[in-house]
Amino acid sequence: MANVLPAEKRVRVLAALLDGNSIRATERMTEVNHRTITRLLLALGAGAVRLHDRLVRDVQCSLVQVDEIWSFVQKKQARVTEADPPDVGEAYTFVAIDATSRMVISWRVGKRDQATTDAFIADLRARMLVMPQLTSDGFAPYIPAVGASFGTSIDYMQTVKNYRSGSRGRRDDHRYEPPRDPFITKSVVYGAPDPAKASTSYVERQNGSTRHSNGRMRRLCYAFSKKGGHHAAAVALNYVAYNLTRVVRTLRVTPAMQAGITDHVWTLDELMDTLLAEEEHAAPEAKPLTHREPSAPARALPGGRGFLRLVTEPTPALKRPPRRSEPPPPAAPPVQAAPPPAPVSARGMVQLDLFGAPPEES
Repeated sequence: MANVLPAEKRVRVLAALLDGNSIRATERMTEVNHRTITRLLLALGAGAVRLHDRLVRDVQCSLVQVDEIWSFVQKKQARVTEADPPDVGEAYTFVAIDATSRMVISWRVGKRDQATTDAFIADLRARMLVMPQLTSDGFAPYIPAVGASFGTSIDYMQTVKNYRSGSRGRRDDHRYEPPRDPFITKSVVYGAPDPAKASTSYVERQNGSTRHSNGRMRRLCYAFSKKGGHHAAAVALNYVAYNLTRVVRTLRVTPAMQAGITDHVWTLDELMDTLLAEEEHAAPEAKPLTHREPSAPARALPGGRGFLRLVTEPTPALKRPPRRSEPPPPAAPPVQAAPPPAPVSARGMVQLDLFGAPPEES
């Protein structure tokens, strides 16, 4: 008889992993061997990728935010040698979310370089059906990657957060404290994006939730990944579970429900059975993008080339204000002569002689 892990214990293992526990902590909690947990994690991660390819395609959203979250595999990048495998060292997770539904549309694990950025943006483009407004941080490889996948007609803006440190600098006990006094710089890269809607706040908040629910990305602990394949499987499982099982407090539904992909909150039992039984699917392919519906009154251009905003009220003629002659400099106030000194009365004055005889009293 084959040694098969009971369904109840598999769900307990899945729940422990999705709560940010490490492999060893899950082993102590569920009394399941760590090798069995690792094999189950790899199977669930592969099923999560297949399920995501089947569900998340032909996405119609108008606002997309992208960002990267740092982690590492086996050792920090400064200690990587030439003899180490290519997946050892820093492992950045590029992630794109829909700002309206908070759904994770695409992700990619790899180095923070041009090749990983190109693959990430290409996968995001293949899952889209509407030309969105895209916002990212100031990472330079995004610009050629977005131009190659979406073209220059996309509304793309980069948002850079700058921080000012105090004159005294950070003390040793505050080195993990975020800098204070941030100010944001927004720059248009392609198209005509709306600066009021250009932000990376939602994806940065989602990165914080990811570090909480995925123990491999937690800082200053021993739960980091030792192999690149295990790290990629944990990331895929975390994002798919977030889309289908986590209820967003402000939306009161899951991101997948808000995006119209599913109509109910998935349970862990349903997620477990679906991931283990999911079949291989072809990766999404890029389709022609349609322009998103404008929020203001507009007229569609022929040939599906976009929209032309309608002006409902006549624009008043701009009148250049008349030039004002510069006022002459104020005249210097007249110099008034000093008043003559007041006469001093001689009454009551006594001449003192310091070396002579004292004055006689009258």
